[in-house]
Amino acid sequence: MTKNVRTKPSGHNQGKYSKRTARVKPDDELLITIKRLGINGEGIGYYKRKITFIPGALPGEVVEVRVKKVADHYIEANLLKIKKASPERVTPEDDQSVGGAELAHLAYPAQLVFKQDVIRQALEKYRPAGYRDYVLKPTLGMDEPRAYRNKAQFPIRKVNGKLAVGMYRRQSHHLVDLPKISTQHPATLHVVRTVRDIIAQLGIPVFDEKTHQGDIKTLIARVSESTGDVQLTLVTNSHQLPQERTLFKAIHERLPEVVSIHQNINPGTGSLIWGDDTRLLWGAEYITEEINGKHFKLSPRAFFQLNPKQTERLYQEALVALDLTHADNLIDAYSGVGTLGLSVAGQAGEVRGMDTIPEAIDDAIENAQANGITNAHYYVGQAEQLIPAWQAEGWQADALIVDPPRTGLDTSLRKLIVKTRPAKFVYISCNASTLARDLVDLAKVYRVDYIQSIDMFPQTARWEGIVKFTLK
Repeated sequence: MTKNVRTKPSGHNQGKYSKRTARVKPDDELLITIKRLGINGEGIGYYKRKITFIPGALPGEVVEVRVKKVADHYIEANLLKIKKASPERVTPEDDQSVGGAELAHLAYPAQLVFKQDVIRQALEKYRPAGYRDYVLKPTLGMDEPRAYRNKAQFPIRKVNGKLAVGMYRRQSHHLVDLPKISTQHPATLHVVRTVRDIIAQLGIPVFDEKTHQGDIKTLIARVSESTGDVQLTLVTNSHQLPQERTLFKAIHERLPEVVSIHQNINPGTGSLIWGDDTRLLWGAEYITEEINGKHFKLSPRAFFQLNPKQTERLYQEALVALDLTHADNLIDAYSGVGTLGLSVAGQAGEVRGMDTIPEAIDDAIENAQANGITNAHYYVGQAEQLIPAWQAEGWQADALIVDPPRTGLDTSLRKLIVKTRPAKFVYISCNASTLARDLVDLAKVYRVDYIQSIDMFPQTARWEGIVKFTLK
């Protein structure tokens, strides 16, 4: 519990903590003891029993902070000084002024413990039936929790007269040029920075957010872990791309690992990175990634997990949890390009997957054909509409696997699952909070056998996990 508050003093009191118990306000300085980490990786302490969130602080630390915001039920504060450091604190490798590595100051074994606690906190908030008895398995981590992100997606701008490529400073629109990012696969960072240099040498205009002029807005590079091939996408403000042939020639000469160059056209000033129109400019239409012996074609906009090594472990764990037989019909909801369903198709009778993005289903169909898989079929549409239609035709699912976005299950699908009750059911989640929310309904008809956390994003607070269900 914090004991002291410092208002803005003057005169001989300057720089000293006051013992007064005045109401806390922005710019006050507090002394806080950190009790735990919140679900976003921020330190949590208390001032006068009011919860206080402090990014960068760790459990057990005593820290000086400056109040940033005071709300009715919480305080937000910025870390000023660590008076007593946690033994789990380490020196981060990355620039902490930007996002993407908010737990880099926490030793990796402690990060894994934190990610087990994330789901525990979410369950305590939503309290689904029987949650106190859920088995929360220790988090599956990486042997080397760095250089895992297979995709770099960075804006390119002119900063102080020079081209910069990197990330925006926290809570600002100031682009920080980043020559090193420990979580990024070295090939992706090398490609975007070399392309930046080529663009600078050729004098190709980059987008200016003040004038809305200039051509190139964002550089996106995705590497195949299995082949080393890199797919480059140039996001532009219009169809115009000056010195196109000279640019491609220079990229080919300096970056032979780049086998595919696309252009995505995204006019305007909105915050979305991708536009609707993508075209192949040079080289291969796809790159190919291998997961658990299956090969997947990846077009620029195709969703694919950012950590291929942990994706293999994720799918292996999912297959164990499903416990399929060759007589089981499996539904792969939120199928994307088919990576999950095709990975387990060899153990199922028939797999049917769906997605609302037609391009993803096109890729899933091609991926099934490329791997010689004939018992997996993919459809454009929503699960809550397709599943009842299949049931009406006489096709019944024995097993279901869902891997929804961070928003969790759509309400209508959640209700459909509770109604149809497939005997085998596995939920892959990337958001502990929406998972716990969904469990309130799902736990009415299913028993949660266990939740297996898996660290897909080391150095960050992001959580991923697998839930195995059994019908009650």
